[in-house]
Amino acid sequence: MFGRLAAQRLNEIRTAFRRTTQASRSFSTALNYHIDTPDNNPDLPWEFNDANKAKVKEILSFYPSNYKQSAVIPLLDLAQQQNGGWLPVSAMNAVAKVIEVAPIRVYEVATFYTMFNRTKVGKYHLLVCGTTPCMIRGSRGIEESILKHLGVKRNEVTKDGLFSVGEMECMGCCVNAPMMTVADYSNGSEGYAYNYYEDLTPKRAVEIVEAFRKGEKPPRGTQNLGRINCGPGGGNTTLLGEPKAPPCRDLDAAE
Repeated sequence: MFGRLAAQRLNEIRTAFRRTTQASRSFSTALNYHIDTPDNNPDLPWEFNDANKAKVKEILSFYPSNYKQSAVIPLLDLAQQQNGGWLPVSAMNAVAKVIEVAPIRVYEVATFYTMFNRTKVGKYHLLVCGTTPCMIRGSRGIEESILKHLGVKRNEVTKDGLFSVGEMECMGCCVNAPMMTVADYSNGSEGYAYNYYEDLTPKRAVEIVEAFRKGEKPPRGTQNLGRINCGPGGGNTTLLGEPKAPPCRDLDAAE
C-alpha cells in the first residue's frame, strides 16, 4: 500500500514538472535530472559531424588510451558548440560512447558545470556578470536594459531564436566591471566565439545586442575609449619612464 502511494506521489511530482514551462527553468541550473521531451530524449539520433569527428580524435590524443574519460569536458563543450549552444541527452550519450563510460558519468559532469546548457539558448547567449564588483558597478541595470530591449525574461529565448540572457558568476574581469560575455553559436563549432565586453553602460550593452542582430561583430574588451585593456582610464599616472635600477650596495663598506 505504502509503495503504491509513494509511486503515485512520484508520478504527480513528475507530471507537475512536465507542466512547467521551459522558460521558467534556467539554462545550466535546470533540474538535475532529465525529463524526456519531444526535442530532447535518448531516442533522437545524435552524432558528431565529420569535421568534429576529426576534432574528437585530436582531443582524445591528449590523453592516455586508458584515460579517455578525462576528455569528457572538452568533448561536451564541442558537442554543445555543434548543437547550437545546448546539450540534449542524446549528445551526452554520444560522448559517453566515445569515452567508453556509463552515460551517468557524463550526466554528472553536465549537471555540475554551469558552462553546459541543457535547454535551448539563443544563437547569441548573453551572460551578465552578477558577482559583487560588477553588481556594485551597475550590472543589474545592464541586465534589466537588455531584457527590456529584447522583451524577454532572464533565461528566455527571443522568438526569433537569436538571443537569450542569463547570469554568470565572476568571470575574472573585476577591474573592468561591469561586464558580460557573449557566447556566439551563430556559425556552429567552426565559428564559435566566447568574448568579453567590459566597462559597459546600459546604452552600450543594447548597442552591442543590436550590432549582433545586424550580423556585425562589435569590438570585444573594454568599451571605455579612454582606457587600453585593463589600464587606468585616461592613461597611466605613474611609472611613466624607464624603471631605475636599485642602488648598488657597497659590500666592503657594509663589513
